[in-house]
Amino acid sequence: MRRFQQSLHTFAFTTLALLCSLPATAAELNNITAQQALFLMEQQKLSSVALVNYYLQQIEKNNQKGADLRAITDINRDAIKLATRLDKERKAGKIRGPLHGLPVVLKANIATKDGMPTTAGALALKGFLAKKDADLVTQLTAAGAVIIAKSNLSEWANFRGENSASGWSALGGQTKNPHKLSQSPCGSSSGSAVAVAADMTLLAVGTETDGSITCPASVNGIVGIKPTHGAVSGAGIIPIAASQDIAGPMTRTVSDAALLLQVLATDEAKSRYGDLTAAINEVQVKKVLLVRAFDGQFAAIKQMQDRVAQQLQQNGIVVEMLEQWQLPEQLSKDELTVLIYEFKRDLTQWLQESQVPAAVGSIDKIVAFNQKKGKAALAFYGQEYLQQAAAIDLEKDKAAYLQALNNSKQLAKAQLDPYLSQFDAILLPAYGPAWPIDHVKGDQFSFGTSTAAAVSGYPSITIPAGMDGQLPLGLSLVGKPWSEAKLLGLAALLEQQLPKRAIPELKP
Repeated sequence: MRRFQQSLHTFAFTTLALLCSLPATAAELNNITAQQALFLMEQQKLSSVALVNYYLQQIEKNNQKGADLRAITDINRDAIKLATRLDKERKAGKIRGPLHGLPVVLKANIATKDGMPTTAGALALKGFLAKKDADLVTQLTAAGAVIIAKSNLSEWANFRGENSASGWSALGGQTKNPHKLSQSPCGSSSGSAVAVAADMTLLAVGTETDGSITCPASVNGIVGIKPTHGAVSGAGIIPIAASQDIAGPMTRTVSDAALLLQVLATDEAKSRYGDLTAAINEVQVKKVLLVRAFDGQFAAIKQMQDRVAQQLQQNGIVVEMLEQWQLPEQLSKDELTVLIYEFKRDLTQWLQESQVPAAVGSIDKIVAFNQKKGKAALAFYGQEYLQQAAAIDLEKDKAAYLQALNNSKQLAKAQLDPYLSQFDAILLPAYGPAWPIDHVKGDQFSFGTSTAAAVSGYPSITIPAGMDGQLPLGLSLVGKPWSEAKLLGLAALLEQQLPKRAIPELKP
């Protein structure tokens, strides 16, 4: 580990030098990190107003003009007012928390009472204003964050119907991958990922049920954390399924992701994690499993994996290779049974508690609303998942659901536990490179590796790890429950030594 300690020293020195030389004007804030922004604020060289205004200008420039990324659906009309208040507090010596003055974008399925609608991208919820902040929004505000906007998503978090194209919603249109505008941004946290990658926000929050943070982080070339299930409160988030839903950070660097997760975490999770911002400076991992099952599909993935193995070994970490990674078909079948049942149960409860308009106050009514609106609500693909959920009888179908829930958890853990009993982490290519946006065929995934961690509830951190031409490739680090601190230390090491994150050129 001595080499890594030396590299950390060099990294810290370089970072300090960079911070000291950073410009203080908003015009030169391109791709700044949270740590850099906070340093400049502490030195009174940057204000929250200037930082927020920079990102609002970036959104104005690239969201529906220029590259037409369609990553943002709504702007917080009070963002500058909030930033002004936070600047006054800082000047008076009052610091609310670790995000004081920093801008954050939220996925549009996360409730806020700030005048921005909470819609999940669905026409049925157009203009719906939540009466209460989601728990994580309360935590962000208490930590000093400025919620500047809400981001587009795959409608209903990609659980409306089959053959959908990720990043499309009836309200937000089609989000585009900033690295190549013809390619998919993946989803469902498409807008959050693209906003971060294209420098339209400093920090963002996404949500995942299976792959919705992992995949967009991978194909847009950013850092995404799917935390241990239960580590972040789901209260106030439009649900799919409580047994798998989880919110998490989407950022440009590992250190920024650690900072954001520290704020998003519940009190119980914080007690388990310790100081995540300190964890990035320590590598506790000694032995990892590197999955090579997808090397044959893309030469660039093989090159990425070769580089990952080499860098880890040079830092004294034992790397063992695994050539096969195949999930049992029954896992996918059981997972879908669980998601459909819990979608009926959990979305019904959310609709009732949130007091949405009576005309769309149940899943049956949403299905009928969509049918009545026709292509305006159901463009490009159907609403099979909504219809299947509407048909569920929560009492009669409960036994089959419980059996599928138990079986899916066992199968997912059986895929991970034998390896995690021997290794500190499992490293997998997250997803293949982004595919063309196709509103006829829908998403054309080559492969994805998010399911085992998603169903088991284990943590997964995805980092930029290479490129396939213009398209980013992501590496996912999976560990035991509550091992985020250990995974973050490993992710920070790899971030230093793998190719730097590619900055999108926003070209067709």
